[in-house]
Amino acid sequence: MTLLDILPSLRHAVKPRIDPTLWPYTTHVDEAARLTVGGLALTDVADEAGTPVTVFDEADFRYRAKRYRKDLPRTKVIYAAKALLTTGIARMAAEEHLGVDVGSAAELMTATAGGVDPARIVYHGPTDDLSAAAGVGRVVIDSVLDIACLARVLTAPQNVLISAADPELVRCVLREPLLHPVGLHCHLGTQLSDAQVYGDAVGRLLRAMADVRKRHGVVLSELNIGGGHAVPYCSGDPVLDVRALSLAIDDALDAACAAERFPRPTIVVEPGRALVARAAVTVHRVAAVTRGRVIVDGTTPFGARCTVTVANRHALGPAEAKSVVGRNGVEIVGDADLPCDIHPGDLIAVAGTGAYHRCSGALVAQPPLVSVCNGRLRTLVRRETVTDLMARDRG
Repeated sequence: MTLLDILPSLRHAVKPRIDPTLWPYTTHVDEAARLTVGGLALTDVADEAGTPVTVFDEADFRYRAKRYRKDLPRTKVIYAAKALLTTGIARMAAEEHLGVDVGSAAELMTATAGGVDPARIVYHGPTDDLSAAAGVGRVVIDSVLDIACLARVLTAPQNVLISAADPELVRCVLREPLLHPVGLHCHLGTQLSDAQVYGDAVGRLLRAMADVRKRHGVVLSELNIGGGHAVPYCSGDPVLDVRALSLAIDDALDAACAAERFPRPTIVVEPGRALVARAAVTVHRVAAVTRGRVIVDGTTPFGARCTVTVANRHALGPAEAKSVVGRNGVEIVGDADLPCDIHPGDLIAVAGTGAYHRCSGALVAQPPLVSVCNGRLRTLVRRETVTDLMARDRG
């Protein structure tokens, strides 16, 4: 029993242990003061999988996928797999009726191995991998070189999206009998929280589609406005309101289609970070504590703006700002709000590590990625070893 149990009124004066806008959907604090995700205490996950370990909340991913489809009922939702992809996550995306956007032949192979229908795949990646992309639902064309390379390997008609940066590529695409231009594709930026940015882009790009009709006699029927949807990493960070996005898109389409007398195209969005960033936490074990620094067993940098908490117990003292660093001295989180009594053996959970955190330029073994759901744990990606790192080295 804690002081908060004895004096419940204190709960209103104490800062909450976790901010639900930052942590996975199923995150709770159990009776033993341990952080739990997916029905499992993170202490138990650490005991079974070792540390560091990245823990993926399957329920969080499915919840956000369903919310996107509900809040954007007239829009196709495609998961941007470059944020995080395994065969297991590809399978979840397929089960939630999402398409998948891939950026390489390896991502394409992973998606199809996970059961994603090739017809629901958008390929937007290097020209060198275009031969592997033939036959998927859409291929994004960025250049004349893309057109030549793709046309050379085709044996059947292929639907393509033209980069909105150069709509005149339509002229070159139309010269290839097996290439069928069906729409425009754009990327507006990253961590965008203003829905009107997307509305303005829809209006602008629909006018470009009307111009393509005028110049080339082709009516493009699809407009892919990419992703870049903002998610919070710290309390108070801006986040894109998906319902506001839906309204901004609809208003822009109504106005632009009426002005240009253009048939309403299918709108496609490609959230990646917005679907997986908050679905995962990474758990580290504290190795040492020095003045202003907490040294943990992880080494992969997550960036200075993340939220952390002690995962194995309640704090017994006031919080203070400390830097969390790996054993190699690389900062994982700067100015982390941690209890002054933190000590070796404690577990630290870092929120928001689901997107773009499994790639590193350094020769550092990646931690395992495990999925949790309804009290069960399964390994999505095993722990990388030094042997793995050296396997491709030929001196």
